[in-house]
Amino acid sequence: MEQKGYHIDGEWRVSRTENWQVVTDASTGEGIAKVPCCTREEVLQAIAAADRAFVSWSRLSLSKRTQKMFHWRNVLLAHLEELSLLCARESGKNINEARGDVLKAVEPAEFACGIPFASQGVSSLQVTTGFDTASYRVPLGVVAGICPFNFPAMIPWGWIVPLAVATGNTVVLKASSQTPLTSMRMLELFYTEGGFPKGVVNLVTSSRGEAELLLTDPRVKAVTFVGSTEVGKHIYSVAAAHGKRVQAQCEAKNHALVLADCDLESAVNAIVNSTYGCAGMRCMALPVVVVQETIADDFVARLKKKAEALRMGCSYEPETQLGPLVSERQKRFVCDWIEKGIEEGAVPVLDGRNRVVEGFEGGFFVGPTILDHVKPGMAVGEREIFGPVTVIKRVKDFEEGLRVMNANPYANGSVIFTQNGSYAREFEMRTDGGMVGINVGIPVPTACFPFSGNKDSFFGDQHVLGLDGVRFYTRAKTVTRHWYDEHSCQKAVDTWEGTVERI
Repeated sequence: MEQKGYHIDGEWRVSRTENWQVVTDASTGEGIAKVPCCTREEVLQAIAAADRAFVSWSRLSLSKRTQKMFHWRNVLLAHLEELSLLCARESGKNINEARGDVLKAVEPAEFACGIPFASQGVSSLQVTTGFDTASYRVPLGVVAGICPFNFPAMIPWGWIVPLAVATGNTVVLKASSQTPLTSMRMLELFYTEGGFPKGVVNLVTSSRGEAELLLTDPRVKAVTFVGSTEVGKHIYSVAAAHGKRVQAQCEAKNHALVLADCDLESAVNAIVNSTYGCAGMRCMALPVVVVQETIADDFVARLKKKAEALRMGCSYEPETQLGPLVSERQKRFVCDWIEKGIEEGAVPVLDGRNRVVEGFEGGFFVGPTILDHVKPGMAVGEREIFGPVTVIKRVKDFEEGLRVMNANPYANGSVIFTQNGSYAREFEMRTDGGMVGINVGIPVPTACFPFSGNKDSFFGDQHVLGLDGVRFYTRAKTVTRHWYDEHSCQKAVDTWEGTVERI
């Protein structure tokens, strides 16, 4: 089994830790690598390396940073298949979903190539008599990214690195110890083929205890986190108390409202893709379908038929549509939730707990699951399960459906399926969801727009990506200029009274 290290100053180092975590092939259950739980000293080394690199990297011109980012985009595309296979193996996504994960890292790199425009400031001549003022966006310093297991390419190398680095910051990534290999390989390429200076991006794997240093060390100026709401609240409160900016993207329980006037076949297809894609392990899945009673039986029958037809198998076999979950622990977690839902009174239309894939009996597979007649107050309809489980809530009409959706504490995304423009417009205005789909199953915006969750799905002021991301990784510097006439002998004194008089 390959033993990995941690990466600082452009090189791999051997960890002195006594604690290691095994990375598994999700399809077979076999260990493929060991990664360290880095010590406190090693995490501090990573912060120090990023801090040293910031001095020169932040002074590099915007055009030079843009050129490097454009080259990095090409490196990712050149290694798309290699990275996709690695991602599929450790995360359990099927190979097409893994390609999407990597391509979602390419997209923000392309957006970051426009950083000279996206980070422009503003200026005014003659704001007061003889005085001009300009406001610039300048980098923060060292920024940290604390990453989850479910998108090992997109989140560290799409949501964090492109905008943070293009705006002049340096980065410490805490990769997920469950799925670090994709990110580690991308880091190697970042230096060997991307040609970036040493220390611009550094990578550790650690426990929560060591990661706490990223929240408290004064050299770290901002933290981007993706994970559970409980941990996100902790990170937000601790890091903010230490004067840092925070983006905490947290849990979700996205709802889809399916009305009787919708194109039902298209709606079912979109929901199958959204709910069971990535085996449900994504925050923009649609695990809850709020369906109008008059079409509920028909909808559930169609959903079951399509879910049963999904081909389960090894994540890196081309014909696989539904791969395994990431780990045995995640499999137990999802199966426990299915059991709890049934105990609460949900009707199991389809139960995927005992599915076995021939030849991959050790894999972490859970088949598509549908729980119908879920009522308000049932935990299975309110909490994030992060697996291929669809919860059905039946409602009388649009208004009841919207109330049910907005009663949920999470508001990452929300979707409506309807052919009625009036309902669609009302939904767009009144839903709590931060990312809204109108007949769109996965309303994830492109990188030029923010990933904008609400309520308990997000803590912070500026979201990842888009101009929000640029603002998060930069601060304003406002400069006021005044030049004395070379023929003037009078020495002006800039006092409050004088300023008022000029105005």
